[in-house]
Amino acid sequence: MAKDKIIGLIVMLLGILIAVVYTMGSVIDLWFGTLGGNPNWDITFQIFGIDWLDWRFFTVLPLWIMVLLIAVIAIWIGYSMLTTPAPVPLEELEEELAAEEESGA
Repeated sequence: MAKDKIIGLIVMLLGILIAVVYTMGSVIDLWFGTLGGNPNWDITFQIFGIDWLDWRFFTVLPLWIMVLLIAVIAIWIGYSMLTTPAPVPLEELEEELAAEEESGA
């Protein structure tokens, strides 16, 4: 595997890891309230029982969206680096160009 492909794989895996860990540490913690030291953290899945004017929604969710967007861009760059074929060496291009000039002249 070429050096570019290894770097692309590392960038892609780090992007996935950052997205998963940040989601678990911010959004899931905000949703269930398990890590915030809340003594009343009975885990219930309430849709309309959420305090939508809680200050944490206005701080955690925008930051999560920005981090997730950066992680998705990193995953896309890593995937592109991983799947893009290696470029043709310059010597081969020069030989092909010289052969075309000889046949066309």
